[in-house]
Amino acid sequence: MKIGLLGYGKMGKAIDEIATARSIEVVWRIGSKELAALTPETIRQADVVIEFTRPEAAFKHVMLCLEAGVPVVSGTTGWQEQLPEAEAFCRQTNGSMLWASNFSVGVNLFFAVNQFLAQLMAKRPEYAASLTEIHHIHKLDAPSGTAITIANDVIAAADRYQSWQLLPAKCLPEQLPITALREGEVPGTHQILWQSAIDEISIEHKAHSRTGFASGALLAAEWLQHKRGVFRMSDVLGL
Repeated sequence: MKIGLLGYGKMGKAIDEIATARSIEVVWRIGSKELAALTPETIRQADVVIEFTRPEAAFKHVMLCLEAGVPVVSGTTGWQEQLPEAEAFCRQTNGSMLWASNFSVGVNLFFAVNQFLAQLMAKRPEYAASLTEIHHIHKLDAPSGTAITIANDVIAAADRYQSWQLLPAKCLPEQLPITALREGEVPGTHQILWQSAIDEISIEHKAHSRTGFASGALLAAEWLQHKRGVFRMSDVLGL
């Protein structure tokens, strides 16, 4: 498999390092200062493109890959409002794309546990949910895409929550409160807490490094290479 790395920040470099160790060929690497080099001809040199760029640029980059007919794995968060348009174009053109708010296998298992717990709590109105996420100070979006996925899964399961609200803004009873903290070089921590007057239940995922995210992105690229359609990491893992 030949991959192209679109975005060459910390995640791009981590993916590159793991790909090299696994003898996966990286045919091009394009950072934020070299985006003019992103031509259809360049894109088509790769079997799959892995995209980790910026929220304001991700839609354009994904569309360029789809227009070039090359499968694209996107891990950029903060552009979900445009995601349905990109996915619709992918389906119309029989393309191939996979977007995930988080590629870590552990986080995706956490998603599954969160969904199950939320279904149980839907029947227990005495418990109130709250969500906390912690990331490094360089992260551009808040709350994280992973936190939004967790929150949306809770909202889908427990109808007493209609939306989420980022604190410290006023949070209504029907809103799930999210606290987003930016500290040092924390790779990513997410906790969902269900609290009642007499006890509490929480589940947490704590990343120790970016390795899990990078390995998961490569796993997704290998899985996607010969498929057509719109996918999520849950498809890759059979969850």
